[in-house]
Amino acid sequence: MGAEVDIVGSDFDAAKAHATSLSEATGAVFIHPFDDPIVMAGQGTLAMEMLAEYPDLDALVLPIGGGGLAAGCGLAARRINPGIELIGVQSDLFPSFANLYHGTSRPIGGFTLAEGIAVRDPGAATRTILMDLLDDVLLVDERQIERALNLFISHLRVLPEGAGAAGLAGVLADPDRFRGKKVGLVLTGGNVDTRLLSSLLLRDLARSRRLARLRIELVDVPGQLSKVSEVISRAEGNVTDVAYHKTFSDLPAKVTYIDISLEAQDAAHMDRIEAALREAGFRVEPAGY
Repeated sequence: MGAEVDIVGSDFDAAKAHATSLSEATGAVFIHPFDDPIVMAGQGTLAMEMLAEYPDLDALVLPIGGGGLAAGCGLAARRINPGIELIGVQSDLFPSFANLYHGTSRPIGGFTLAEGIAVRDPGAATRTILMDLLDDVLLVDERQIERALNLFISHLRVLPEGAGAAGLAGVLADPDRFRGKKVGLVLTGGNVDTRLLSSLLLRDLARSRRLARLRIELVDVPGQLSKVSEVISRAEGNVTDVAYHKTFSDLPAKVTYIDISLEAQDAAHMDRIEAALREAGFRVEPAGY
């Protein structure tokens, strides 16, 4: 359509500073991404659609960066359902609005998966609306955001960005609060860094012990690796990688070890594989990464 797209800076503040200076230099109209009533109204249509289908929602969980989406959705939701509970969620690395809401002074800054809500200063209009509108603001850490992302991907086959998963992260961080309630979650975007995606999925497999790396001590004679493979095969494990260590080792000359990466159905299955290796006479321990 003829628009020129400039990708500038590593966060919202840098991009905003560039856009502001560009507007001043060229006379172009600067449209604020969240601190603008028309932008907030547009974002609020999301809540209108949600409550048109589910008017009896007990709670709506809203990620907060600058606050535009939370303000717009919150105003629309409360107009349709006056009794709905409105909960904001922020990354604990960027608790800019949470500090205002709770009267705290937590530090702001860092590297977060929730880049879309990594905003140091909420809007002037949005903060006024949200201070009066929200019932609470929750903070979530990186591990909770990562877990929420993996749940969306593995169970719903939905691929949100980190900021989009913040709502689910908030629910997972305080499950008792939401137990038994009908809860609406707002997925705010799908701008995923594909370079991180495989790492996130593998880390989730490792944490759930569906993927593990084991260090197995062997007598340095022919056939030992074959025996290890046979035990793992009988236990229905799947080997994905093998590293053989002989030269750089403090073990006796006739003893060596392998680091073997393998997949299992779940943590209990991985435990059975390890037990089978030990029963076969092998010394097994988790390998360092």
